[in-house]
Amino acid sequence: MMMIFSMACLIFVISIVVMMLASILSKKTIADREKSSPFECGFDPKSSSRLPFSLQFFLIAIIFLIFDVEIALILPIIVILNFSNIMVWTLTSMIFIIILLIGLFHEWNQGALNWSY
Repeated sequence: MMMIFSMACLIFVISIVVMMLASILSKKTIADREKSSPFECGFDPKSSSRLPFSLQFFLIAIIFLIFDVEIALILPIIVILNFSNIMVWTLTSMIFIIILLIGLFHEWNQGALNWSY
């Protein structure tokens, strides 16, 4: 048991040392700022290369990902029907679907599903 504890302490110390060295060695210099600036064939950029990001698009994309994961969780429920108790299956499925509907209703009330504000 003592050997496992000493190995864990050694691994912890080594990881802290590596993180500190990486933090010290990765400091940016003034020359690095020029490298990270936009490059347009050797000329100074005419306008900012940072375009504003549409927050509505981001919200719709996140909601799509959430519902995509929900579909992936709902599909096995149908397969499990043959192997489980019908009452437990019905209760679990209904609770899951009610939670999803409450989340959808909340997003709808908050206006997250409207494309234009």
